[in-house]
Amino acid sequence: MAGGYKYFEAIEKNVGLLGVLTAISVMIGGLAEITPLLMRAHEVKAPIHVKPYDALRLAGRDVYVREGCYACHTQMIRALRAETARYGHYSTADESVYDRPHQWGSKRTGPDLARVGGKYSDEWQTVHLRNPRAVVPESNMPGYPWLSQAQVDPDEITQKMKVLRTLGEPYTDEDIAKAGAAVKGRTEMEALVAFLQGLGLTNEPLKTAAAPSASAPGAKP
Repeated sequence: MAGGYKYFEAIEKNVGLLGVLTAISVMIGGLAEITPLLMRAHEVKAPIHVKPYDALRLAGRDVYVREGCYACHTQMIRALRAETARYGHYSTADESVYDRPHQWGSKRTGPDLARVGGKYSDEWQTVHLRNPRAVVPESNMPGYPWLSQAQVDPDEITQKMKVLRTLGEPYTDEDIAKAGAAVKGRTEMEALVAFLQGLGLTNEPLKTAAAPSASAPGAKP
């Protein structure tokens, strides 16, 4: 026992050695937690009803990320009664299989958007994005009126779809060939609304468990 204490004392008094051994311990613990996750990372497959984003929604998702919407809104409903009662069925991993990166998040200044698709009309979404207080007076969300003038770049979306295909997303040659025409002349506002209107609607088995519809212009999101 006394001999063992000498080793501990030697380590405690040697700052460099203590630091190295601490780092090794942290790495071993980290590997023990991370390795199983990495080995199982490819086990989540896209269900047949979950499709990759079409050209316009893909453009809208880029706008969503660029404008930092993920900083105030999550897209992951936890399996808690308080959350499912408000937002609908809890989120599942296969719903986000085509998200790069996923938009799960953890900060909720605004409501979760995992099932917002179809909850409001396109007109409501457009008005809300231009001036949130026009439909939700107490909202502290900033407006994004410039999105109504900015045009989606067809070439950028075509190239993005080509890159995503190399990463494993099942875009066909026809999908890519039609991408430019699908977004030509469309505004970033239209693209963002299309993205929002599709959230939660691609996972068919969960539709019936989603939150009740509320399309009234004055409804609170």
